[in-house]
Amino acid sequence: MAELTDLKFIIGHLDYWLVIILMMTGLYVVVSRGNLVKKVVGLNVFQTSVFMLYISMGKITGGTAPIFTDNPQEVYSNPLPHVLILTAIVVGVATTALGLALIVRIREEYETIEEDNILDVENTMQREEDRDMGAMI
Repeated sequence: MAELTDLKFIIGHLDYWLVIILMMTGLYVVVSRGNLVKKVVGLNVFQTSVFMLYISMGKITGGTAPIFTDNPQEVYSNPLPHVLILTAIVVGVATTALGLALIVRIREEYETIEEDNILDVENTMQREEDRDMGAMI
């Protein structure tokens, strides 16, 4: 009997389990990958999980669109989370475009989009600059 109750709990909250899986997947990709494009993709997966969380919180079982009817017992779904998520999607697309544009500029400057290689190039440039400054003095 307890197993059946546990199974009902898991299936009843399936949307939240999917949010957790997507969120952890996105976080893992951001933390574990050195490629900047993969980091942006990981951020987008993480962002999508947050969208799903807010949308699933705004949904009420049996709720309808908030249009007034003659039935005073009508249950309505809250439209505010959906409207906010539409705005967040637009902001997310703009942020992704900006991130990808920055990655293109980084690729042009450093000839790579791997984080470790960029740090190596930065350190090499800093050493050469320090050496040149020392030669001037």
